[in-house]
Amino acid sequence: MILQTILDDIISWFFTNLPNLIIVVLVIIVGWVIYKVIKNQINRLKNKQRLEESTAKNILRIVKILIALIITSSILIQFVEAIGLITSLFTLMGGTIIGFAAINTIGNVIAGFIVMVSRPFTSGDYIIHNGVVSRVIEIKLIFTVLVSRDRVKISVPNQKLLTEDIQNLGKKDTIRRRLIITADYQEDRKKVENALLESATHIPSILVNPKSFVAISNFLNFAVEYTLFFFVNDIRNLPQIEAELRSSVLDTMHKYNIDISTPTIIKNLT
Repeated sequence: MILQTILDDIISWFFTNLPNLIIVVLVIIVGWVIYKVIKNQINRLKNKQRLEESTAKNILRIVKILIALIITSSILIQFVEAIGLITSLFTLMGGTIIGFAAINTIGNVIAGFIVMVSRPFTSGDYIIHNGVVSRVIEIKLIFTVLVSRDRVKISVPNQKLLTEDIQNLGKKDTIRRRLIITADYQEDRKKVENALLESATHIPSILVNPKSFVAISNFLNFAVEYTLFFFVNDIRNLPQIEAELRSSVLDTMHKYNIDISTPTIIKNLT
């Protein structure tokens, strides 16, 4: 008897909400079709190498989340009366709590989408982040995966990457770097330039071809600014190479009695 009553209630509820059920099924089918169409288009762009694999994955994830949210919202709208006021209040409260808890996550998702669209760097690029040379492995929705030269995986939130300075060294095997010094106006220009070039020859990791070169990059109030441009292809060990070069420059300048401290007014007056 009780079983019959429950069965009658289920049948009654089914026929009462049949139009809503049909709408829900149609929404699910349409959502699935839209997802398949978008997925095919993205795969086509990926195969034509117009989209990177990581970018394609992230776009599909965003599309999947959006479609799931639309379908869920449609179901809740159709059965809002059936689930009752109390359930609706619980849903609202739960959604509010989750919403506040997910603010940072949503911010990182938006930042990840901006990174994918603006492309300040892409997968495979070498970047300098917080003074560490790392290779970009994958740009995900919430964070970007880097690998340092010590083969340590680093997951950096995308919001952080947008708000901090990033140097993109690209995917090239050979990159150009620079080192800046200042020398007194009284120092012989050729002597300073030759000393800088000599200091570069002491570092085996600095390439002979392309050749290093020196340029006067600025005239300061009390000193001339010289920039040594050099080329390396060992990007992973770049911090160590630059540290060795700074030591070499200091030793070479001492060797030729070239003062690279920024002169002061007192020094000029004396």
